[in-house]
Amino acid sequence: MSKNLPFWGEVTSTLDWCEQNYQFSSYIAELANTLSNIFTVGLALHGCRKAVAQSLPTRYFASFAGFGLVGIGSFAFHATLLYEAQLADELPMIYVCSQSLYVLFETAPGAIHDSSRRKPLAAIIIIFDLIFTLLYSWYRNPIFHQAVFAILMLAVAARATILSRRTSTPISVSTRYIIIKIFWTGSLSFIVGFIIWNLDNAYCDTLKVWKAGMGWPAAFVLEGHAWWHLMTAVGVYLMLVGVQCKLSSCFVVPTHVHDYSLSRLRFNPLSQGRRRKFRPGLRNGSAICCTASFQRENERIDFIRQ
Repeated sequence: MSKNLPFWGEVTSTLDWCEQNYQFSSYIAELANTLSNIFTVGLALHGCRKAVAQSLPTRYFASFAGFGLVGIGSFAFHATLLYEAQLADELPMIYVCSQSLYVLFETAPGAIHDSSRRKPLAAIIIIFDLIFTLLYSWYRNPIFHQAVFAILMLAVAARATILSRRTSTPISVSTRYIIIKIFWTGSLSFIVGFIIWNLDNAYCDTLKVWKAGMGWPAAFVLEGHAWWHLMTAVGVYLMLVGVQCKLSSCFVVPTHVHDYSLSRLRFNPLSQGRRRKFRPGLRNGSAICCTASFQRENERIDFIRQ
């Protein structure tokens, strides 16, 4: 039992994880699960900065911003174990997934991003999020949330796979392969994190014994839910990059758009790269072929400014 008195009061969340509560501080209920979210927020900020620097469409910036919001909500949830903070973690997970579906289904050409189905799609997503929020506030079963989240993630993966297999896009086979590799590397990281999370839940009692035997800080490596945060942070980041590379690689843009910058983004999500200018040729006065180049020795991909 922890000797620290909980600053946030009694636990009111419907979930409590394997990490011992208030073991190291009166202000943080689950230290490893809380601090691991800093990595998530850091990756999200990196993505937002890239989106702004490359003048990417607002929906891409919103994807990374929502990703960061999940990390902030998760930080608050694991620090306090309050039900209100739990909602700040769980609801953005649904919102980000549904927004990702919007990005994947709104594939109309154009840098301005204005199509006949833009508003209907946005309305469907907003209505879905509102309905889920109301239902979850009434039916406070975390299994319900996890089931909906899983369905949305499967839908995202399915739609991304369909887009990646389109052969009509003006990019090379090797470029398409690299984009697919980025997305599915992210997916694999997400799946591994999910497995670790479930093992942490299933063998919690055994893990607690092992932690006590190892002592801290070495025992932090056995905090499975914290590893879930780290693995899914890398996974979601790479999936977002993969989707955005794919969508940015084959759009038709107005003829007055001529100058594009190409920023080198390493496969390592924390790395920085050199910037260079790229002027794509125009096809028939209105279409461009945005291509991505790949260097196998350091697994880099050019991330295209749409």
